[in-house]
Amino acid sequence: MDNSVTLEFKNITKTFPGVRALSNVSFSVKKGEVHALVGENGAGKSTLLNILQGNYRQYSGDMIYNGKVVHIKGPNDATHMGINMVHQELNLVSELTVGQNLFLGYEPLRSKTTFINWEKLYTESDNYLKKLNCSFNSKCYVKDLSSAQMQMIEITKALMHHSYVIAFDEPTATLTNKEIKNLFDIITQLKEQGTSIIYVSHRMNEIFELADTATVLRDGQCIGTYPVKDLDRQRLVQLIAGKQFAETKIHQNNYSHSENIMEVKGLTRRGKFNNISFQLKRGEILGIAGLMGAGRTEIARAIFGIDKMDSGEILVNGKKVQIRCPQDAIKNGVILIPEERKSQGLVLSMPIAFNICLSALKRFTKTGFVRSNAIRKHSEQFMDRLKIKANNSGTIVGTLSGGNQQKVVLAKWLTLKSDVIIFDEPTRGIDIETKNEIYKLMDKLASEGKAIIMISSELSEVVQMSDHVLIIYEGNIKAELGDDDITEKKVLYYIMGGN
Repeated sequence: MDNSVTLEFKNITKTFPGVRALSNVSFSVKKGEVHALVGENGAGKSTLLNILQGNYRQYSGDMIYNGKVVHIKGPNDATHMGINMVHQELNLVSELTVGQNLFLGYEPLRSKTTFINWEKLYTESDNYLKKLNCSFNSKCYVKDLSSAQMQMIEITKALMHHSYVIAFDEPTATLTNKEIKNLFDIITQLKEQGTSIIYVSHRMNEIFELADTATVLRDGQCIGTYPVKDLDRQRLVQLIAGKQFAETKIHQNNYSHSENIMEVKGLTRRGKFNNISFQLKRGEILGIAGLMGAGRTEIARAIFGIDKMDSGEILVNGKKVQIRCPQDAIKNGVILIPEERKSQGLVLSMPIAFNICLSALKRFTKTGFVRSNAIRKHSEQFMDRLKIKANNSGTIVGTLSGGNQQKVVLAKWLTLKSDVIIFDEPTRGIDIETKNEIYKLMDKLASEGKAIIMISSELSEVVQMSDHVLIIYEGNIKAELGDDDITEKKVLYYIMGGN
């Protein structure tokens, strides 16, 4: 690794109305270095990356790039300078093809004309996709792809431009193990070529596997920059949170003598999953584990009535129910908290209060008029219960950190007071402290008699929270583990296809 500095942040301070998001943040990124940027949601990581991309142009302090003070005017300006970013939240046009998205704003033209050279566009797109071993081609429409495949497009976009600095913001949140390995190989190659990498992740194993250096942000301040080889997990968690968290199991068995609240028999959707059967008791947390694309989310969507099932039965409280749409599921006491909070769970341009009460607006109307005071009071109760950090219930949801947005989604669906709650990746892309708060909330819901289905890609989460685990492999139940058998080693063995 070259010791010369490519990028330096010097006393960066950014203030929003009533909030200081960054306070005198200073650190440098060396040439050919993987530099982890870590901290809880709201610590200032996204704000700093937005300054790097030119999305926030009003700030104090200096950003020094290749030895010169720069003031980036926007993402296009950053790209032309050789600074690119892979966003956690997808920034794609779903109605366009993969190739059109990759070259959006940079379309190749036919010689001496203003017409797009489509052949060159798609050929070059496919060449880049092959480098990342993508399973789709450039002529596929984005709307037909999975979240993981869309994330690979975001990664490909960043790699297409000649970059001196690439910032990765939670790039592996939706990727399969194979795709993660491909990405890590690419990052290693970029590092060897002298590209500087800023890597944001809440996954500790990735930081210790990839990063040379880690800068810790807490409450908008730089706690310090450390060689990763001098850190261990416990020390890093302490630096991030300012306190230690116990690594003990949070959820304890609450359902031993309770009755079945839901039973699924032979649920099948051709090409997605086959013959899925399980029982769910009051107070139970059923973990569903498996690789991305194994069929976990598709099972949840079928139970909630988003996707049609080809065969099978669902029983709630011993009675067979017909769930043809989400409204049928809600009427039968079943709700789904989706994986994609921004696109499927929130109206980002609206206030917290509106989002929390959206799922049950009838409860807050009288003679056709919305009772604003009732909405405000209800939303403030949930803000207090879930520790949603915002000035008040009128705060626009799009301005909140990812963890606080996730809490708003939880509040919205918990407003319905349903008996069966499906959590799809409940802690995806959120910080350690917020994860623990959500775990405690799930444990409390179970202790109150709610039944929970939890889909998760994090082995520690599955082991820590589940009473009972289904391993899904290529659309089938590969294994079923009871409480005493749930270990990371066993879960991983079956996830990878072991018999």
